[in-house]
Amino acid sequence: MTTATRYALAMLTTLSLLAGCSAADEPQNPARPDSAAADTVSRIVEDAMERGHLKAVIIRVTEDGREVLTRAFGESMTGVPATPAMHFRNGAVAISYVATLLLKLVEQNTVHLDDKLSTWLPDTPHADQVTLGQLAQMTSGYADFVIGNEEFQKAYYANPFRQWEPEELLSFATSKPLYYPPGTNWNYAHTNYVLLGLALEKATGRDMPDLLTDEVLGPLGLTNTANSYTAEIPTPTLHAFTSERRESLGIPSGTEFYEESTYWNPSWTITNGAIQTTNIHDMAATAAAIGSGALLSSESYQKMIAPDLRGKTSAQPGCPTCAPQTVFYTYGIGIVRSGYWLLQNPLFAGQAGVAAYLPAKKLAVAIAVTYLPEAFDDAGNYPNEADTLFRRIGAELAPEDAPPTPPGSPG
Repeated sequence: MTTATRYALAMLTTLSLLAGCSAADEPQNPARPDSAAADTVSRIVEDAMERGHLKAVIIRVTEDGREVLTRAFGESMTGVPATPAMHFRNGAVAISYVATLLLKLVEQNTVHLDDKLSTWLPDTPHADQVTLGQLAQMTSGYADFVIGNEEFQKAYYANPFRQWEPEELLSFATSKPLYYPPGTNWNYAHTNYVLLGLALEKATGRDMPDLLTDEVLGPLGLTNTANSYTAEIPTPTLHAFTSERRESLGIPSGTEFYEESTYWNPSWTITNGAIQTTNIHDMAATAAAIGSGALLSSESYQKMIAPDLRGKTSAQPGCPTCAPQTVFYTYGIGIVRSGYWLLQNPLFAGQAGVAAYLPAKKLAVAIAVTYLPEAFDDAGNYPNEADTLFRRIGAELAPEDAPPTPPGSPG
């Protein structure tokens, strides 16, 4: 088995579980946490570190803007304790920023969700069939350049420090046939948001880093979230370690292999401008602001979080991430809906995270984790323990509105 990048693995793991969830699992009526919520969350984290073989956990939980807990557990590096001030990559959390930007531009009448991609990128294959809205909701049918693409995975793992340009990434995907007629199914594909970023730059005549800063990051007051022009991470830095290149490098099972991945280049993950670093305070603020639609009109916010795809998508032969959308996982416009929680849960290069929000309770949970060697299996695979931890915390703080858990999980 070829080891995929773990940013993609989180999606593949989730997709394999979707069919086991039903509308009967939909949670109801959030409850209030008790006065010992901080101690309870701390105990859950400590247990999760032991169960999941975690090197570090940084967490912030707020309710209606009031701190429940902000704390770091474990070590960034040997002998260097993790701290809440440390910076890390936010990965897919930035997808929600791009989606918010798109919806703001729709409100400003600069673009429309049903605009064809060919309006701005006429030379892109299939651009005359695909709309901006379909890119944002990942219903375009484009193949992914990461998941299921052994050629890209081989190139990436051969040199994880490589700086990728959007055109290089798209060359792995857009020339392939669409998996399905646009709008008729769903598949997770990084391709969508690389194309969307390029289209928004053409539509506005502005670079994505400036657009996101001016339209999203600045208005949200995210002073510790910034685009990464290089693989550098601001100090203090949460360091990450991984075994995921084991198969790619031909390292046999049973041979110790664990390498630092802190400064692997994330230029492959999403559009320019949304390849970002952050800290736990900004991640919790993001969960609350994006999850409540702080920058959007009520109409735009409802479009963003609507579970419209439930019951309308399915697995499809030859499409690695085509899947049914259910209560456990439904993709909106740049945000994931799990029960009534709204979230993103990145996983790549030996680090994982969650930015999750429960609107009815105004409860925000932000988590960043790194891993010990024991977390990786013989192929270098590892689960998103940040997502698992979030679901346990959510069940404790909002037991009547707990995040759905995968079938067969211990909860």
